Amino acid sequence: MTRILKTSGFLGLATMMTIGLYQNMLLASGQGVPGWLVGGHAHMGVLSILAVVLGFAVPALGVTGRLRSAVTGLFVAGQWLLPVTIWVGEGAGVTMLIPTSFLWGLCLLVSMLLMAYVAATGDHDRGGRLGSASPADD
Repeated sequence: MTRILKTSGFLGLATMMTIGLYQNMLLASGQGVPGWLVGGHAHMGVLSILAVVLGFAVPALGVTGRLRSAVTGLFVAGQWLLPVTIWVGEGAGVTMLIPTSFLWGLCLLVSMLLMAYVAATGDHDRGGRLGSASPADD
């Protein structure tokens, strides 16, 4: 699962950089950059950095089992679907998708609340692991 988070984070950063290059091309050609493109770019960048960080935090806090799967799945879904909803909803005019951004934001929120719960309730004085040992990466 942490491999998924890290890979998703780095892939998201590459996507964000590609969008940034496109924005630069628009500016260089004298065109303006639409707000929806900037907003999706910012979301993708920040969420991708958090995915990489989360990829290290999950094993460091000893998150295992279904909780680990929930944190990973919810975060990756939100990381990608929130900016894509902005780009497709506003950019392509598929405005019926825009209300789903609340769902993707909720996925991100629940993922972070689960991690906050683990951080607040876990015994992290034993080398960063909770309970039994888990693989370093999966």
